[in-house]
Amino acid sequence: MSSQLNRLTVLGAGVLGGQIAWHSAYMGKHVVVYDLFEDSLGRCKVAHEQYAEIYLADLGASEQQMEQTRQRLRYSSELADAVAQADLVIEAVPEIPEVKTEVYREMAALLQPHCLIATNSSTLLPSQFADATGRPAQYCALHFANLIWAMNVAEIMAHADTSEHTLRSIAAFAIEIGMVPIPIQKPQNGYVINSLLVPLLGAAQSLVTNGVSTPEMVDRTYMITNRGVALGPFGIMDVIGMKTCYDVLSYWGQQNRDEQTLKNAAYIKEHMIDQGKMGLQTGSGYYSYPNPAYAAPDFLATPGLDAVDEIVRLTLPRKD
Repeated sequence: MSSQLNRLTVLGAGVLGGQIAWHSAYMGKHVVVYDLFEDSLGRCKVAHEQYAEIYLADLGASEQQMEQTRQRLRYSSELADAVAQADLVIEAVPEIPEVKTEVYREMAALLQPHCLIATNSSTLLPSQFADATGRPAQYCALHFANLIWAMNVAEIMAHADTSEHTLRSIAAFAIEIGMVPIPIQKPQNGYVINSLLVPLLGAAQSLVTNGVSTPEMVDRTYMITNRGVALGPFGIMDVIGMKTCYDVLSYWGQQNRDEQTLKNAAYIKEHMIDQGKMGLQTGSGYYSYPNPAYAAPDFLATPGLDAVDEIVRLTLPRKD
């Protein structure tokens, strides 16, 4: 069956929202990218040109395909305009419940009757927002992984009132844009991807927050012991973006009254966000781009003996 979902609106021009929009347009969908802030749309347009270079180099796409992708994309800071013709809206706004709820309520009266809605959240459940959408039966979760063109999974989660028609259409849409649908059989915060990933990133951040190790050493450890992976935890955090990392840690730290998670959130705010280091999309996070240290040929190599002094300096007990 065809999804009949040919006109897509993506709410939120952040890292993953931008990827979903570009890839869907590349796969033939007509896409509107919505964001309240014009500067966010501007950054998204820059990111889309970067994705064009990646698709040319890594996917073997042609210049004609890239131009066709651009022609299927439009950008808007007016919500009514952005969603007016949508068959499907994918919400990818910040992981802050109040923000998502407000967007859904504002959008509810602006949609065509047949339009479906999917949330890209993986830390929050669709059941939390179903009523706010005004069309619970036409709403579910469709969560993507970062680097969508390479990590092509899409997690599908229903809530109690999601209709079978909605799930069929969303699953078909995911397949049409080249994703491998992952059905989530029971609601769980984190779904599959982040149930695996968030504990890893939290443990890595705790090692740095608590002064046990450095981002580079944590990533080396992970990449050496998991040979073949392209990124360590801090490289992954740069891809996700610091704002999302902070929002997730802050929310769950408060929800669970978890002191370490709140310390991790505070560390990211002080050392990254407040310093303008927002991650890969802005060229600076835990690493500097376009040439991060972890991509260097010798990042995982056995060091020379001249590294002994630095190793000892970092290992000696501190007197503070």
